[in-house]
Amino acid sequence: MTEVRHDWTKEEISEIYHTPLLDLIYRAATVHRENHNHAEVQISSLISVKTGGCPEDCAYCPQAARYQTGVNVHAILPKEEVVAAAQKAKAGGASRLCMGAAWREVRDNRDFDKVIEMVKAVNELDMEVCCTLGMLNEHQAQRLADAGLYAYNHNLDTSEEDYKRIITTRTYDERLQTLENVRKAKITVCSGGIIGLGETVEDRISMLKTLSNLPKHPESVPVNALVPVQGTPLADQPRVSVWDMVRMISTARIIMPKTAVRLSAGRTEMSMVEQALCFMAGASSIFAGEKLLTTPNPDFDTDMAMFELLGLKPKAAFKDGRPNQKAAVQEVVAEI
Repeated sequence: MTEVRHDWTKEEISEIYHTPLLDLIYRAATVHRENHNHAEVQISSLISVKTGGCPEDCAYCPQAARYQTGVNVHAILPKEEVVAAAQKAKAGGASRLCMGAAWREVRDNRDFDKVIEMVKAVNELDMEVCCTLGMLNEHQAQRLADAGLYAYNHNLDTSEEDYKRIITTRTYDERLQTLENVRKAKITVCSGGIIGLGETVEDRISMLKTLSNLPKHPESVPVNALVPVQGTPLADQPRVSVWDMVRMISTARIIMPKTAVRLSAGRTEMSMVEQALCFMAGASSIFAGEKLLTTPNPDFDTDMAMFELLGLKPKAAFKDGRPNQKAAVQEVVAEI
């Protein structure tokens, strides 16, 4: 089995990233098959439980209040609506539901109390529950853990060196502190980045170095391709090459062999052949459903047709993480 390391250098990661493409894909596919069932891909669904009006200035984000992007601002959704969306996603093959709120940080108020109730309710469906709510402290992370939260997403977005070009309203260290708070609460970590922001290859390598040298690798690393949105500062960025996506996925797979690498935003612009290359390179998770928060995404039926053609199958919840506690209890009762 592949060695799990936390001492990767930029030079080592750069050498991997710049490997001739077919050799890189082959190496990544080999590592993937050594550490994962290559025929299983987790389907996740993402719902925006509170949309727009965010005070941050993330240059790529249509939910920032300061940009005119046409996003309809809405307050936090009712729990019943979220549960219904989760049930629909589960029926479509999703084993994870991620709930996103356009907040800079979690605040201890009634809206956070509502999110806690949503986490409890979706957890009862035996789905992996993930949240992305901005920054949070240790106490808030523990509250989410106690409610049954399985994963917390907080992306680094880009390298530490490039960060201030993309976001000025928070620091890179604050991002890393949130990941540490999540770890302390024993919630699994989902953290990756976006390519196509105008960053350099060196920025991509630096971001991968930060992720791979954390005390424990993130359980999942989303690799997003920028979806340019009119009204944001990055509206005119050209579409990132699929070959860049494949190189990022392959490199992440090799240096973080146990991690789930998520083929995330930008799939609507990718053909089935291009997505197949990403799966071969080690992507083991996708977001399905018509939207990723506020940007387009392929629908469930399209993805199921792709899975059938490629010989892939949806992965069950909790397979590589904590056991499905409800199922375990039921098995014990059945034995008695």
